Amino acid sequence: MLALVVPLLWSATPPAAGAAPSAATQRWHWPVDPPWRIVKPFIAPTTPYGPGHRGIDVEASAGAVVYAPAAGEVYFAGVVVDRPVLSIRHPDGLLSSFEPVVSSLVVGAAVHRGEPVGALVAGHCPATCLHVGVRLHGHYVSPLKYLWGIRHSVLLPVRPLP
Repeated sequence: MLALVVPLLWSATPPAAGAAPSAATQRWHWPVDPPWRIVKPFIAPTTPYGPGHRGIDVEASAGAVVYAPAAGEVYFAGVVVDRPVLSIRHPDGLLSSFEPVVSSLVVGAAVHRGEPVGALVAGHCPATCLHVGVRLHGHYVSPLKYLWGIRHSVLLPVRPLP
């Protein structure tokens, strides 16, 4: 029996020097400065209302600058339950959300890729982290799909067991 082990700690590394950038790396900018350490990965729910982790948690210090991953406009800036949240609507049905992030931006404000949009505050993880969520046409998807963190799957031949 084979088991798939997914570590809860993952360090993102940029594409190799000289490698052609993919469409995702051309249009997305990491929302915090490196190093990018994922302290909790995306865990897709099995149903729309089922349990899961609808984003990634990236380790960062309180006060860290948060950047727009791509051009768009502020969709929401305010408090949800007890945390400040910033959401940006991007073209092609994408919506990125960041928490806990305080921002002086207002709904409808235009933002550009890599532009500072707010500051990280404590309140999501035991140690400070930035929760990054992405929805595509209303469905949660892994933010790593747009931050060049997911490699393409490769099917390998099955070898008979001895």
